[in-house]
Amino acid sequence: MSNLIISIGRQFGSGGAEIGKKLADKLGIEFYDKELIKRASKESGISEKMFEKSDEKPINSFMYSIVTHGFPAYSTPAYNNVFTNDKIFALQADTIRKIAEEHSAVIIGRCADDILRDHDNLVRVFIYGNIESRTKRISEKYNLSEKEAQEMIRRIDKSRSSYYEFFANKKWGDTNSYDICVDSSDKIDETVEFLKCYIENVRK
Repeated sequence: MSNLIISIGRQFGSGGAEIGKKLADKLGIEFYDKELIKRASKESGISEKMFEKSDEKPINSFMYSIVTHGFPAYSTPAYNNVFTNDKIFALQADTIRKIAEEHSAVIIGRCADDILRDHDNLVRVFIYGNIESRTKRISEKYNLSEKEAQEMIRRIDKSRSSYYEFFANKKWGDTNSYDICVDSSDKIDETVEFLKCYIENVRK
């Protein structure tokens, strides 16, 4: 069997990255979140800032129209930005495929579940949480008011959703897109243990 890859999609504030890191440590496999950007930058020769600028960021509706409907605005900055984002995504996707060939890993976000859809040892996870627990987590982490935290959650969830739905052409957070969806509300460590048990016993 090929290397085990666990892709984790997550709502903002659900603790998805923390869960992914702890899960990787418990399973003794590699972990990629921002590390993926660093590697893609190094392999492509393109600065990390370029990858960070496009990292799980949506393409606006005008750009989307150009790509999907072929508007002849070839010299516009918007058109060029579309294909800059497209190129960044393609380079990052190449890095994700290389990782899957090299070793087992947990990969956070970045459409890894769709990029590796033909990988025969892929576990697609989506982590979500109730708004109360996510608000509390983000408020404490970034020292924000409840209102500010909820606005940040709304904005980043929308960004991740737009990015995923543009590049994967699937509904972000839809249970049909994942093998397992887990509510991590106020139970980060319990979620890690649950996923470890699922992977070791259900998916062995």
